[in-house]
Amino acid sequence: MPLVALGLGIVLLFVLIILFKLNAFLSLMISAIFVGFLQGMKPLSIVASIESGLGGTLGHMAIIIGLGAILGKIIADGGGADRIANTLLDKFGRKRVDWAILVASFVLGIILFYEVTYILLIPIVYTVVIASKAPLMQVGMSFLAGISLTHVFLPPHPGITAAANVLNANLGVVLGYGLILAIPAALLFGPLLGRLYKNWDIKVPEGLVTNQSFDMDEVPSFTTSVLTALSPVVLILIGVIAQFSLPETSTMYTVLTFIGNADIALLLGLFLALYVFGLHKKRKTMSQLMKSVEAALISIGGIVFILGGGGAFKQVILDSGMADYIAALTSTWDISPFILAWVIALIIRLAVGSATVTILTTAGIMIPIVEATGVNVELTVIAIAAASIAWAPPSDVSFWMTKEYFNLTIGQTIKSVCFMYTLVAIYGILGVLALNAFIG
Repeated sequence: MPLVALGLGIVLLFVLIILFKLNAFLSLMISAIFVGFLQGMKPLSIVASIESGLGGTLGHMAIIIGLGAILGKIIADGGGADRIANTLLDKFGRKRVDWAILVASFVLGIILFYEVTYILLIPIVYTVVIASKAPLMQVGMSFLAGISLTHVFLPPHPGITAAANVLNANLGVVLGYGLILAIPAALLFGPLLGRLYKNWDIKVPEGLVTNQSFDMDEVPSFTTSVLTALSPVVLILIGVIAQFSLPETSTMYTVLTFIGNADIALLLGLFLALYVFGLHKKRKTMSQLMKSVEAALISIGGIVFILGGGGAFKQVILDSGMADYIAALTSTWDISPFILAWVIALIIRLAVGSATVTILTTAGIMIPIVEATGVNVELTVIAIAAASIAWAPPSDVSFWMTKEYFNLTIGQTIKSVCFMYTLVAIYGILGVLALNAFIG
């Protein structure tokens, strides 16, 4: 019954959005309530889950999305995005801009959380697409491949790192296996798969990119523009280094981990951008800069609530006991431990949405199986991580981020990001089996 309830909830969600043209946020609220009632939750418990899920998601996402959108808008309105885009076009050529975006997103994706990389790079993606006249989704698939593959396969991202900890896997070995799989996958699911979408006529969303023309003699240099755009990355890296190299009781540890927090790093990066692209050399007045800030916040208002709605939908599913039901259902299956871990993660991913929750839940289920069979624990972690990206279901924020930031319909989102992420999951388990045959 729980899986039936979930399936009906997802069908209802699509029917409300596609057939009845209801706003995605309202549709997510209704579908969450519907699933909660089907699962036998008490009415007020459903409300509590919705509030918890929406608040928990926005508590993390709203600050990052808000500050990131303002930072991107300030850089774009100051000509920095055009400077970066034009330089990338000169270096890679207009026919290979998708490769340029793949490199940028993969490198940043290794060291930053998924959402942070997404928000930092999306203005650059828009500007490169406009300048090169390349199809948005052809370039977008390289962007999505770079940030998602690093998030799933490579420590120190939270999901795979936590799974390695739960199963007592060697994190360095997990990283090695992850790189072996992630680098070819980035090429395969980025520029190569992106060619399937070159005929999609998708426009860059209005309000999220500037249509100004710039005198490049007055725009900060490429180096200055890149360093300003990546200043949050530098601060986050400083915080990570301090976390692992300094004693927690030291004042320097406190200061560096504070400025290295993603929220604070973005805020400091924003202040730097206000100076470099506005106040320095009196390029813009504070009033002009604040108009860009207001425009950025207005443009993301709807996106923030849709992401919160996705979090509410996910939380109702979690609180209804869906993950526990799946654990009990799969506990008696007699198949290869790698495939078992992968299949369990596939089901949980579809049920609960969150990749991190999927990885942690599956890792917990697999503990006795790993201990009993003596299977390669690092490859088991990779198998779980690979499945955690599958489907990109509507209970996951990646579904709605892609839909909104790439101006897609529900059907186009399924045909692009959902399709690619599911292919990545299949590629992952095949890669695990091949590595196991090779090293075994």
